[in-house]
Amino acid sequence: MTDTTARIRELNLYRQYFDLVAAGTKTIEVRVKYPHLADLATGDVIRFRIKGTDESCDVKVKRVTEYSSFESLLDGEGPANVNPTAPRDQQLANIRAIYPPEKEALGALAIQIELLDHGPRHEPCD
Repeated sequence: MTDTTARIRELNLYRQYFDLVAAGTKTIEVRVKYPHLADLATGDVIRFRIKGTDESCDVKVKRVTEYSSFESLLDGEGPANVNPTAPRDQQLANIRAIYPPEKEALGALAIQIELLDHGPRHEPCD
């Protein structure tokens, strides 16, 4: 018997990026290749959450590509797919403000995503 259920990963996202994902305009998520993301694969589901809120948004992983740096990731994926509201140089500065050089050295992941629902969900509080 095989398990065909997609794995669901929960990841936090800043509001500005969450809104772009929920609108379907951000199609590439940038992450560092932390050990807990090393086995992220096509078909997995990511549930993005805004930390401290009950808002979430589910996306399906279409592709995961590893790059040696954030700069090469932006060049390979196209800045408009990462953040359609900011120019490349600003995006690079923003990403590096989140992830310092020692984190970037782990490898940069470009995660191509597809929105599974239409906008953010609000889950009831317990």
